[in-house]
Amino acid sequence: MPESVSSPGRRTTHKGDRPLVIHDRLRLSTAVIGLTAIAFTGFIAATPAQAEPEIKDVQARVDRLYHQAEQAQERYHDAQLQLDDLTEDLGTLESDERRQDARLDVVRDQVRESVLRQYQGEGISTVGQVVVSEDPGAFLGQLSTMSAFNDLQSDLFSSYSTELDALDLRHEATTERSSEIADVTAQLSDEKKEVDAKLAEAKTLLSELKDEERTRLLALSRGGSTTRLPSDVPASGRAAAAVGYAMAQVGDSYVYGAAGPSAFDCSGLTMMAWAQAGVGLPHSSSAQYGSGPHIAASDLQPGDLVFYYSPISHVGMYIGNGLIVHAANPGTGVAVSGLYSMPYVGAVRPG
Repeated sequence: MPESVSSPGRRTTHKGDRPLVIHDRLRLSTAVIGLTAIAFTGFIAATPAQAEPEIKDVQARVDRLYHQAEQAQERYHDAQLQLDDLTEDLGTLESDERRQDARLDVVRDQVRESVLRQYQGEGISTVGQVVVSEDPGAFLGQLSTMSAFNDLQSDLFSSYSTELDALDLRHEATTERSSEIADVTAQLSDEKKEVDAKLAEAKTLLSELKDEERTRLLALSRGGSTTRLPSDVPASGRAAAAVGYAMAQVGDSYVYGAAGPSAFDCSGLTMMAWAQAGVGLPHSSSAQYGSGPHIAASDLQPGDLVFYYSPISHVGMYIGNGLIVHAANPGTGVAVSGLYSMPYVGAVRPG
């Protein structure tokens, strides 16, 4: 049978006028089918393996957003404490300024009487200006231009100058506090917006999951951060009241800024727990870190407060046996976890 070349690199065999490429086509079809089968088998095998990392990735992102929101919330608490102090200080300064203004009025009246006695019967316009002037600075300036200034009682003039300086200082302090209050109020607004934004982003991530995936994610979250409740916590004294309250809240919801009765954030839970023992704590994890003596991890006792992250943005309560009770995050709520389940910073013993 004669051979011919139908195209470069391909040999064909003629039978009549039709080229036969049966063997080439058969080999090509077999190869394609084999590759398709391998690819399909690989896809089937890879799909389940890829689902697990995706869920874990979403969990990590949600947990990170929860923590960022908690950091903003704790900064909000710090700013609120600062605002409370500034507002109280402003009230004191305003009262002091009013008292100083009253003292200045008394001295001004005394100076006026002295001027009138000295210039009684004389029609000096400057005297009239001094008598009717209500502006403290103008009063002092007009007084100093009088031709017979040196004849005035020097102690009265000195008293008036001193009281006026004191009033100016108080007014400046009041103005400064008012400005600081405005700045802190703006910070509060910014922190609240960040809390809301991070929480909304976390909810959006969760909403994009299918129902079964969301259920699985929440189960992973709870399974990774909670521990079986201890049957007994060996606490005594005031610490027993604090621990008892905190343990009674296990299972309650986590809500940013909440301090009971059925929802808490981390510092809200510890604040309310120790309030049952008659100990007042600020609603701030970083402020609670400065509320008592620092305790080494090896000396921890039930009721001690334990702190996490740098800067500090989370607090829980030690309950013994290497465990803590804390308001964890919106996905977990109030739970029992391991002492070192988060980056540990230190501990404080309240009371």
